[in-house]
Amino acid sequence: MSEIKNLNPVCIWKNFYALTQVPRPSGHLEKVQQFLLDFAKQAGVEAFKDPADNIVMRKPASPGMEKKKGVILQAHMDMVPQKTPESTHNFETDPIEPWIDGEWVKAKGTTLGADNGLGVAAIMAVMEDKTLQHGPIEALITADEETGMFGANALPAGELNGDILLNLDSECWGKFVIGSAGGIDVTATLDYKEVETEADDAAVKVTVKGLRGGHSGLEIHEGRGNANKLLVRVVREAIEECEARLASWQGGNMRNAIPFKAEAVLTLPKENVAALKELAADWQDDFQDEYKGIESGIEVLCEDVETPKMEVPVEIQDNLINAIYGCHDGVIRMIPSYPNVVETSSNLAIINIGEGKASLKILARSSREDMKDYIVKTLESCFNMAGMKVETAGSYGGWDPNPESEILNLLCKEYKALFGQDGIIQVDHAGLECSIILGKYPHLDVVSFGPTMKSPHTTTERALIATVDPFWTLLKHTLEVIPEK
Repeated sequence: MSEIKNLNPVCIWKNFYALTQVPRPSGHLEKVQQFLLDFAKQAGVEAFKDPADNIVMRKPASPGMEKKKGVILQAHMDMVPQKTPESTHNFETDPIEPWIDGEWVKAKGTTLGADNGLGVAAIMAVMEDKTLQHGPIEALITADEETGMFGANALPAGELNGDILLNLDSECWGKFVIGSAGGIDVTATLDYKEVETEADDAAVKVTVKGLRGGHSGLEIHEGRGNANKLLVRVVREAIEECEARLASWQGGNMRNAIPFKAEAVLTLPKENVAALKELAADWQDDFQDEYKGIESGIEVLCEDVETPKMEVPVEIQDNLINAIYGCHDGVIRMIPSYPNVVETSSNLAIINIGEGKASLKILARSSREDMKDYIVKTLESCFNMAGMKVETAGSYGGWDPNPESEILNLLCKEYKALFGQDGIIQVDHAGLECSIILGKYPHLDVVSFGPTMKSPHTTTERALIATVDPFWTLLKHTLEVIPEK
């Protein structure tokens, strides 16, 4: 039995532990979908998988509470699959290994999946609770939120009946989110014909690693290093100073995670290998100094590898390096009316170059549609100059704040009564599914809240134990006092 099952409230932690034992990386959700359907059957509540691969559950009102407004509890079932370099974990087959580290729950060598597993576990706890007094409750557990909010985007109209949406995907206890940024995926591609590597050249794999990574919405403002953006500085100087040529590049693996590792294979004259390694060591020193106080483990490593037979032609190589160098990454500006919240940003998330194909993937975010369009055109301009084809996909709008929300005011009132302090109302830069769901169900009154989590989308993801019990208390109490229609 895992030690986290003994934590309070047991009803959430036992369900969360059960979730950790079911593989559920984005794009591979068959097992967790069946798990949720089996759970609902055992709990005695209606459940089905809709055409968008979401799981919907319905629990009728307690006797005498049928006239209450209907509440939709919403979370997403998938998790971001990140692991440490030494981990052999297979996210499609292996369970997560949660453990308690002081006041936190963490995972061994992988992401924890508390984003959004704790929200799903809370929904499960509500569905199986026979003592809770409540009005009509629905659960919407969406598919593939992390890779493009596909479940929410394909949510059928007319499927949900509720009046209030409580999104359980926020990550700071005591804060009530009433707005979030929109986003769009930008992909730049280029096909090229490889050329033969010089017969006498050596090859070195240059790796930038040891960065913190992080959530490209919640943590983009912290100035953390982007491994792709650091590596391009090393590669460009290697080309200029060591006669290096680019053979391949792999950096990052998730569109909404700041990349913590990137590597490129360079070919070069054998007599220049020592100079390349000195250059890499100098860059490591520079990066460590540049990011002092933000990053603590940056490494720039060189490894002799077998010389590849083919490489990128010079003119294509230079265009690609210029595009990566020039691609905007990070914060563009803050929200004028909420100066502590990022308005517009971009994350150079994934680069794959090799075997005649180059692909760069960026997630751009903004709470303003005009600024979202601005950052897309900025990126298009950069990549077009490199001769790359630019495509966009997965666009979703921002969630406009409604400070007069009835459910917001109720939550703040109950929070103050239960815990003796005022809640914080805020707008997030991270994308939430609320905006998409509101586009299909515009009548809904929406708030997002949840227990505290840190560093989602990284292998240091952790959940603050002490915040889960009050979160559960507020959720239960709010369901009991939902107003009538």
